[in-house]
Amino acid sequence: MTHRERILAALHRRTPDRVPVDLGATIASTMTIKAHQRLRAYLGLPSGPPPATFAKRSSTVLPDEAILRRFDIDTRGVLLGSSDVRPERELSENALVDDWGVTWTRPEGGHYIHTAGPLDGLDEPGVQDLDKCAWPDPADPGRFRGLRERARAIHENTDYAVILNLGVGPIHQCQFLRGWAEFLGDLLACPAFAEALLERVVEIWVEITRRALEDAGEYLDLVIFGDDLGAQKTTLIRPELYRRMVKPHHQRMVETAKRYGKPVLYHTCGSVYALIPDLIEVGIDALNPIQVAAAEMDTRRLKREFGRDLAFWGAIDNQQVLPRGTPEEVRQEVKRRIEDLAGGGGYVLCAAHFLNQDVPTENIVAMYEAALEYGR
Repeated sequence: MTHRERILAALHRRTPDRVPVDLGATIASTMTIKAHQRLRAYLGLPSGPPPATFAKRSSTVLPDEAILRRFDIDTRGVLLGSSDVRPERELSENALVDDWGVTWTRPEGGHYIHTAGPLDGLDEPGVQDLDKCAWPDPADPGRFRGLRERARAIHENTDYAVILNLGVGPIHQCQFLRGWAEFLGDLLACPAFAEALLERVVEIWVEITRRALEDAGEYLDLVIFGDDLGAQKTTLIRPELYRRMVKPHHQRMVETAKRYGKPVLYHTCGSVYALIPDLIEVGIDALNPIQVAAAEMDTRRLKREFGRDLAFWGAIDNQQVLPRGTPEEVRQEVKRRIEDLAGGGGYVLCAAHFLNQDVPTENIVAMYEAALEYGR
């Protein structure tokens, strides 16, 4: 099988020649710049130009081709471009404002977190408050400049599966604009406002996605977007509230991609067992990152109950095993997840979120070497 065929087989729950592996093709499966630097040195790769930035806010990068080839990675990611109309603007060395008007700050050497949004501080939010925001222009040409060329180069010159990273999902974006806890409260206390905000955010997302797929769709194999629906012990939103307020928007977003024939990889951290039937119902093809350390995310159970309808992407524990385990414990973790999830196809292996600087380099190498050994 080619790398592309291997990924597509997994997405369609057919048995590939080996378990496919991902590194760096999505925002949730890449690595930080510090982890990348250490891995290059460990592998003895010659010095070269710095890697391309994946996301400045998380200090993540697109891994070097030499690293990806070393581990026979099956995927390559492409990103939307930056806004021409309202490009990201630095306020200081450790603070910036994005094109939605959200302010992000970080501690020295850390990751950015959103600290202010245009809808912060509203005691009694109303639909009229949405008119006060300067909304992004979904037709902004900067978002699409070079996208077709980048996707075409990978598609025509390699056999890797090409993944388009779309904008974040509506829950995350509404939280960035309104406040993390405030938006969750709005879903209950101010449902008309929350629904109008969701509608506005999704309208922009759908139009950006439509234009991206019109432009480059023929060279793309799948798309990814995500929210976080789960916490460590339970869902962030009660299932009935999700079904009433959020699920129709997810349905519309998935349908937008499916109109162009693209499988959808959906990212949500946390304990989301209770919502998986809903995600299947809206048309999600694969779920990432499979946070196995969260409650009710036992991989054997997930495969047994949902494996006929859903592929799994991730699942190598990065809360305990990858950062704190030995290389042999990492190898056993890989073996376990392959045994649980790979039968009959439907599994793409990677860490259960991007590789941070707390993961020993030896464990990264152990993970991918074990995947190639046990995945055949």
